[in-house]
Amino acid sequence: NDKLNIIDFSFDPEKRYTIWSGIAGGFFLALAYFGTDQSQVQRYLSGKSIRESQMGLIMNGLLKVPMQFFILLIGVMVFVFFQFHQAPLHFNPNNTKTISTSQYKTEFEGLEKQLKTLGQEKEEISMLYVSQLNQNYDNPDLHNKMITLNTREKDLRDQAKELITKADSKAETNDKDYVFLYFILNFLPKGLIGLLLAVIISAAMSSSASGLNALASTTTIDIYMRHVKGEKTEKHFVDSTKLFTLIWGVIAIIFACMGSLFDNLIQMVNIIGSIFYGTVLGIFLVAFYIKFIKAQAIFWGAMVTQIAVIYIYWIDVVSFLWLNIIGAVMTIILSSILQLALNSKEQGA
Repeated sequence: NDKLNIIDFSFDPEKRYTIWSGIAGGFFLALAYFGTDQSQVQRYLSGKSIRESQMGLIMNGLLKVPMQFFILLIGVMVFVFFQFHQAPLHFNPNNTKTISTSQYKTEFEGLEKQLKTLGQEKEEISMLYVSQLNQNYDNPDLHNKMITLNTREKDLRDQAKELITKADSKAETNDKDYVFLYFILNFLPKGLIGLLLAVIISAAMSSSASGLNALASTTTIDIYMRHVKGEKTEKHFVDSTKLFTLIWGVIAIIFACMGSLFDNLIQMVNIIGSIFYGTVLGIFLVAFYIKFIKAQAIFWGAMVTQIAVIYIYWIDVVSFLWLNIIGAVMTIILSSILQLALNSKEQGA
């Protein structure tokens, strides 16, 4: 099954996850995230010395990489779990409830019966396949049979999604983000469910609070304070920060509502980051290493690059991970060309 194809050496730039897009695009994405993102940089700035800030960056990486691995590992293990246990035809309970009261109820129940029969067969085949693997024998017939069963299961789920769409054209049929929730609510002990939900909510609150705080502070200091006219009190700027926090909170909610347009939430975060991080990284690289480029050139270079990156993503010609490289390199090249042009113009004048 493609879900367990960990490494793909394909050179196709349109494939989202290959070893090359992961190493190259992921490298630039990590550079931008750990080196330029306000949520990360503010931690380094709180260090008492450069050495302490450097250690903070190193520790951040040492903790983040294993954490990401275990997050993805959970998804793999849940997939493996449902190879041996019956899974529902559709994981979103709202959609299931909708279709149970529609004219397509009978057809949906028929698909559920087919899935139940298929699930029992898949469980038997999986157990037999694993037992033979434990004896160091990879049975090709059982392997192909498992692939066939998974393909049939996918077909049944696709048919179910079509029925849901017929029952409610506005329903979101992408139920991937409900798989883990279904697993938690139906297979974990009750006490552990409460603890896990508390951890998830706490982590979400902590992450949201730091993100909104960083956005509001940056907006107030870097934009509002530079353009506001007249003398203003500290209370005025505190109130302004609160207002910007509210505004960014609303924007965050809007983005959260758009999450259903993506395959899953982790991918959504990485796509949005890849669209903007490359340009931001390019700006930082210019600021640190290419001193002759001035503000006007880097501003317009970054603006043109950002528009180009959004267009490239829109026409979907490359994997989103490559956008990090494109954004960074294009920003540097365009700003360099613009600065040389401005220098020539000044010399000519």
